[in-house]
Amino acid sequence: MAELVGPRLYSCCNCRNNVALHDDIISKAFQGRNGRAFLFAHAMNIATGPKEDRQLMTGLHTVADVYCFECREILGWKYERAYEETQKYKEGKYILEKSKIVKENW
Repeated sequence: MAELVGPRLYSCCNCRNNVALHDDIISKAFQGRNGRAFLFAHAMNIATGPKEDRQLMTGLHTVADVYCFECREILGWKYERAYEETQKYKEGKYILEKSKIVKENW
């Protein structure tokens, strides 16, 4: 009989709070502050900081830092607004840095 397997998750590297589903990854080809990062369609159990304009590698964006809701570890950011038309697909999406999340349930 096959075992039931739950969803593959990513958790905060600090406290293991679940923050994202593997199925919500849009791209693994992003760069964060500390190296590689993933673009997620959704994130959970997180808090967002104040919105601010930042000049990123792909142009000017309005972003808000994203924190683990449990331990307040900074995990990445949320794209609130993209000023360039080619970057609009990022709006409402989340960057989570690979070094800040760990795989769970794999």
